[in-house]
Amino acid sequence: MQTTKSVKPKAFIDGSRLITEACVLAGADVFVGYPITPANSLYLYATKRFPTMLAAPDEITTLQWMTGFATAGRVPVTATSFPGYALMVESINMAFMQELPMVIILVQRLGPATGTATCGAQGDLSVVNGTLSGGFTLPTFCISNLDDCWSLSAKAVETAVKLRTPVVLLTSKEMVMTLLSYDWSNLPEIKPTKMTEFKGEGQYFPYKAGDNLIPDFLPVTQTKHQVRVTASTHDTKGILQNVLPEAIENTKRLQKKQDKHLSEFTFFDLDEQAGAEALILSYDITAQAAREAAVKIRETGKKVSVLIAKTLLPIPMEYIEIANRYKRVVVAEENLTGQLRQMLFGVAGRKGVTGVNAIAKMISPNEIVEEVLRNEY
Repeated sequence: MQTTKSVKPKAFIDGSRLITEACVLAGADVFVGYPITPANSLYLYATKRFPTMLAAPDEITTLQWMTGFATAGRVPVTATSFPGYALMVESINMAFMQELPMVIILVQRLGPATGTATCGAQGDLSVVNGTLSGGFTLPTFCISNLDDCWSLSAKAVETAVKLRTPVVLLTSKEMVMTLLSYDWSNLPEIKPTKMTEFKGEGQYFPYKAGDNLIPDFLPVTQTKHQVRVTASTHDTKGILQNVLPEAIENTKRLQKKQDKHLSEFTFFDLDEQAGAEALILSYDITAQAAREAAVKIRETGKKVSVLIAKTLLPIPMEYIEIANRYKRVVVAEENLTGQLRQMLFGVAGRKGVTGVNAIAKMISPNEIVEEVLRNEY
């Protein structure tokens, strides 16, 4: 008799389904959305999976409803693309100042303006970096493969809840709409993250933080303590102030809070080859081409390392430290100007740093190979 080999459980699945399931398991319980290509699959799956799902009449309303849910102790999620995100910017600023947890999934697509919805792109990083006025940054993660759709989505929810902040999850049309055969048997367990709530008997100060710089939370739905929530400059009691030292220090704390906890939500893949003098650095969908390019280069007998950035904002200093170990750094990203490259190395750049860039098409592994090998190292 012939014996049959054991077959691993596989699913024909897209990233949207993994992202949706991971968010719910991590504790997100509300989805508010307005349909927009190429985020529509996330919207569809949310209608079937989230405990509460609301169809908003527009993106401005989406963020305002999410803010309301967050003040009541819920953890809301939405999914959009650049045009919708642009409409959300003011409300994201308000939610950041109010210190309300939420996740905005931003599915990138070709620009400018509404661009071509069926072409992928990595053109929104600069927009996300400039979302908040005053130079503040939003914690921003970027998915590089289907494994990240699961694990990084959960981390986005966890970070939003623990830090009491909006979080952006960047991805692309190719990642959320392409059906792939995927082995889901080894996916790690995801547990929900709970907000740290105020347990004291005295007066509640909604924006008073301890050494961790994160204030304890109370939903407006409880009746034991007064809760003030405001998006204007405020003191620790939540009372509007303008230039008083306590209010200004409380505003500065919002960035200090992220910087203090950055190591807790810094995620990247580093495939470092001993003796390599060249590094390929990439993120999002182009990370797939970067990984394949490294294989091709190594097949020629040359050595190369690969860094896949998954935490994009605030920029982890580990990226700079890793890059500085290499004479040659090639940053591959699907936009014209090299947005991450400029954020890491400045407009003037750094000797030995170049980029592979594209628009209206995906970057191929061979393009990265050619750039790495263009100057012998």
